[in-house]
Amino acid sequence: MGNVILIFIMLINSIISVADASSEELLDCHLSDYCKLEFKEVGRAKFSVLFWDIYNSSLYTKSGNYIHQYPPELILFKIEYLKDITSDDLLKRTVQQWQHLEVPESQYAQYLPKLKSIWPNISVGDSLTLFVKKGVSIFYFNNMQVGVIHEHEFSKLFLDIWLSPKTSQEKLREKLLGGNTL
Repeated sequence: MGNVILIFIMLINSIISVADASSEELLDCHLSDYCKLEFKEVGRAKFSVLFWDIYNSSLYTKSGNYIHQYPPELILFKIEYLKDITSDDLLKRTVQQWQHLEVPESQYAQYLPKLKSIWPNISVGDSLTLFVKKGVSIFYFNNMQVGVIHEHEFSKLFLDIWLSPKTSQEKLREKLLGGNTL
């Protein structure tokens, strides 16, 4: 009888462990396998300045759709770099884009130290990926997690650089949204 109870307790603990693991599965999974995440591509675009190709970017959601006014709970935005860029330059360009969008400095300043600590220097072939799960922003460098920003407003603020109707790169936005510019 004691063995049956012990086996029952072990079985219950196993079920609880599996349930806990599956609830965090998306945070812990390896991003190189998008199929396991069952994401569908919304769109992809290459960013170039004059005749220099800077990066390729791709936007994924579970449905394969993105509506700016109603962003989904799960978003994957990946940038694959075609040019070396320093982390300081990434930060500088991010701030320039927020200024273009007329975001008050008071709204983004709190994130700058965190981004500086997360973003590495980039070499040709490197990738930075933002995975948003229920408003939590998780950054990956070459598919390895490098940082998390828990404030829910950050994900929209950051993605607006590419996905806002006010972006400085309208054609890039249109391609990322798969032509659906609602």
